[in-house]
Amino acid sequence: MRRLIVCADDFGLDTAVNAAVEEGHKRGILSTASLMVGAPMAADAVERARCLPELHVGLHLVLVDGQPVSPPENVPGLVGRDGRFLSNMARAGFRFFFRPDIRRQLAHEIRAQFEAFHATGLDLDHVNTHKHMHLHPTVADLILKIGRDYRMRSMRVPAEPRAPLRRAFPQERTPPVLYRPWVERLRRRLRGAGMVVNDHVFGLAWSGRMVEERILRLLPYLPEGVSEIYCHPATERSPALAAAMPEYHHTEELAALTSPAIAARIAALGIELSTYSALASWAGGCSP
Repeated sequence: MRRLIVCADDFGLDTAVNAAVEEGHKRGILSTASLMVGAPMAADAVERARCLPELHVGLHLVLVDGQPVSPPENVPGLVGRDGRFLSNMARAGFRFFFRPDIRRQLAHEIRAQFEAFHATGLDLDHVNTHKHMHLHPTVADLILKIGRDYRMRSMRVPAEPRAPLRRAFPQERTPPVLYRPWVERLRRRLRGAGMVVNDHVFGLAWSGRMVEERILRLLPYLPEGVSEIYCHPATERSPALAAAMPEYHHTEELAALTSPAIAARIAALGIELSTYSALASWAGGCSP
């Protein structure tokens, strides 16, 4: 069986993103959104989610290139002079691994973001991270340790298989995945901890470009198991979004989520739309 989770990241970043999540859910195939609890429009996102009981919301942990939930003075090793997280992922990852004082601050911030999500009253559908920082073993281990206190059951594994991409777009070059060992380590770690995870993800190679044509061509080649397509929709290209993600096709991604052609293709192919919560409930019901 082929199951598909359709998720919007960066929920809370901008009102244009929040409106797109609402529209993509009401009028299209979007079942899931990942909330940035410290983002400028997080409160607006939460209010919308409370009015959408069938929208499954997860936590999009931000640990680089964003604003901490904790006061910057409480996590000085995680932020620069401007009070924002470091944008250099390699430098941040090095510090997370080798400095115990930084790890303590990292644990503090991760807990603060879980606590902020818990305060919304929304059910926690899943957890993932901005720029997939949970591939870092220190980050993954801290999330697993802290997430248990908040009934975390599911996490995204950013494992994008190359074969379906090559078959759907044979003329496009598919670069090798150099971080595959980290992906497989994460998968083993999560499954060993009893987490429900996806088998495949799509949205890495075409980040910001999950438009109608690409999804239509990809759907027939979705592998068996649980796939997640994640995207970054918005109702308009606001100045903030244009500055942060200049090459992303936000409005075209929203058009794909509400495309009748995509919904019809999913139904015709017998692909079952799902959520992480549904998978976790099914797994729990089938456990001995």
